[in-house]
Amino acid sequence: MNEKMRTQRRRDAEVEREKQILSFSFSPPTSASLGLCVLLLCLALVPSTKAQSPDDGLKKIVNDAVAQTIDQFKDQKLKESDLAVTLIDLRDPNQPRSGSFRGDAGFYPASVVKLFYLTAAHRWLEDGRLKDSDELRRGLRDMIVDSTNDATNWILEAVTDAGNGPLLDEAEWAKWVEKRNAINRYFASMGYTGINTCQKTFIEGPYGRDKLFLGQGGSNRNKLTTDATARLLSEIVLGKAVSADRSKQMMELLKRDPTTKPSTDNQNTDFTARALPKDAKLWCKSGWTSTARHDAAYVELPDGRKFVLVTFTVNHGREREILPTIARKIIAALPA
Repeated sequence: MNEKMRTQRRRDAEVEREKQILSFSFSPPTSASLGLCVLLLCLALVPSTKAQSPDDGLKKIVNDAVAQTIDQFKDQKLKESDLAVTLIDLRDPNQPRSGSFRGDAGFYPASVVKLFYLTAAHRWLEDGRLKDSDELRRGLRDMIVDSTNDATNWILEAVTDAGNGPLLDEAEWAKWVEKRNAINRYFASMGYTGINTCQKTFIEGPYGRDKLFLGQGGSNRNKLTTDATARLLSEIVLGKAVSADRSKQMMELLKRDPTTKPSTDNQNTDFTARALPKDAKLWCKSGWTSTARHDAAYVELPDGRKFVLVTFTVNHGREREILPTIARKIIAALPA
């Protein structure tokens, strides 16, 4: 076969591959592929393993704070369904106590999901499934400290090895879905329930595989509960997330400085930080959109009180005072 004929065959093969890609690009997911998505996501529905003991006193503190806040913001039409709150008292690290309001309700978590991606990345590093590098550390830092979505999306792809691209045939799509659900399987194996941690944090909207995986009407979008989020943050605080050293590294990224110059949507001075007294210490991961405003915070007060407080709010994303109002009321009622 002469060179001309070989060149023509290569071109014909490239044309055929382009035709195949185009044919997949406009095909909806099959029932089998969607069924696999559902099956994998259902892995998260294993029985829960509680990391702390429910406490009636803390539950009353949380419920009272929520009721008072709803009354205070009645002109803004704040409702119970707009809120979820979980409080964990960590003064005794051997016996954490918790109380919550709608703690098992699922919410779109915005950037709070990055706390779960951070933990998964350290689990993969610990197990040798992810190679450490300066670039990986830069991505983790920017994801948590600056809440950068581009960094988050790269970390998610690095951990799951399921990046975006042209749509796939059914067999390859099933393999891709299994990879992308790796973080879900990890947290399910740890007893976490009612969560979905597999999507990128989009700015303008997904395309390609990411669009297909998001599901009709966003049916497969990320979901967290305040109970699950508070459990994870408390495990990081107590050095039980992955390992003591890994937990310490995560805490370093979550450390905030409430004494910095106040600015809107700043994790150092906004959200829970707005409610803290002088000399309080704060570690947190916040999340916000035009409709949602969340915070997962660990606080150490000068009088020795130590607690995790996770608050999710929806339908009032531009109302900055709801979240710190709840935090102030809980701090005022929490015994010293």
